[in-house]
Amino acid sequence: MSLKAPAHILNIAPYVPGKPLEELAREYGIRDAVKLASNENPLGPSPAAMAAVQAAMANLHRYPEGSAPELTARLADRLGVPPASIVIGAGSDEVIGMLTRVFLGPGDEVILPRPAFLMYEIMTRCDGATPVPVPLTAMAIDLAAMARRVTPRTRMIFLTNPNNPTGGILKQRDFEAFLEAVPPDVIVVLDEAYIEFARDPEGVRGIDYLRERLSDDSDDARPIVTLRTFSKAYGLAGIRVGYGVMPPRMAGLLHRVRQPFNVSSLGQAAALAALDDDRFLQDTLRTVHEGIDYLSAQMDRMGLSHHPTEANFIFIRMPRSADSVFQDLLREGVIIRSMTAYGFPDHIRVTAGTPAENERFVGALARALGKEQPA
Repeated sequence: MSLKAPAHILNIAPYVPGKPLEELAREYGIRDAVKLASNENPLGPSPAAMAAVQAAMANLHRYPEGSAPELTARLADRLGVPPASIVIGAGSDEVIGMLTRVFLGPGDEVILPRPAFLMYEIMTRCDGATPVPVPLTAMAIDLAAMARRVTPRTRMIFLTNPNNPTGGILKQRDFEAFLEAVPPDVIVVLDEAYIEFARDPEGVRGIDYLRERLSDDSDDARPIVTLRTFSKAYGLAGIRVGYGVMPPRMAGLLHRVRQPFNVSSLGQAAALAALDDDRFLQDTLRTVHEGIDYLSAQMDRMGLSHHPTEANFIFIRMPRSADSVFQDLLREGVIIRSMTAYGFPDHIRVTAGTPAENERFVGALARALGKEQPA
């Protein structure tokens, strides 16, 4: 059989996720490994979300409500936006796919930072559009350089806030200057998967810019989209729930291509419960912030350069190949992420874990690099 696919599909490099714990157990026989590679919640899922999933299992034979109306209403109330401006997806990845499917086609261009979340480029190529990567400057998204790359073909711009993999956050004054420089019909997508962890009061929150422009009849509102997820701070990565907030007219177009039952009933129940579990969220933020502060101090002690982060991970420069460090740590049962695929062969990205997991990583890294062991 001769299988044919369009050239724009053949040009896509598959996404490679962080190494699963199960794979490490199969390859190395290590059963007590710690995974600090995929920016997951170190405390696990919200207990309230687990209880809600258990209760919802009695109705597994029923289809979920397609538009997740209860979750949409709860989010709208919390965020101060109209329900018609929210689109729920199976992770924010799915909302990215809806955006590119609705608004992009062959000949269109999408500006994105490099490096950034790999799904921006993959989804852009899936719809036949052309990604236009703009390198970071001093490890930060260069908004001025991105604005200069806008052409009549530019349809969309992706911004990660805080950025993955560096952890940097956009500043309000820089973002406002960027909006002034970009034509008002270009869609600006702020991916805020890690925004709950941000501590910088001058950092951009995309919802703030949406609230100023949103009303139920705001058909001419500037096309700014904010993406958020329940995968990180809310500990629901395995159940896949995310959402986008945008002008209602844009949201209505996305609903035309949204799969009818895209978010499972278990996912909707878990997200609703997690959203109200404020104690779990605060425990998560405290654990992550203390973890980031500890890791930053230990990297300083070892003389390793690292980028200031507003996310739940830290981006660290290695004195040798990141891939070789990754392999050395694997043998000690510590899974981190080499940044070679992101274009940084001498950097690793490490998620803040529990205190014990962080200490285990620091000890393993010190041994791998021949550094003094932490006290």
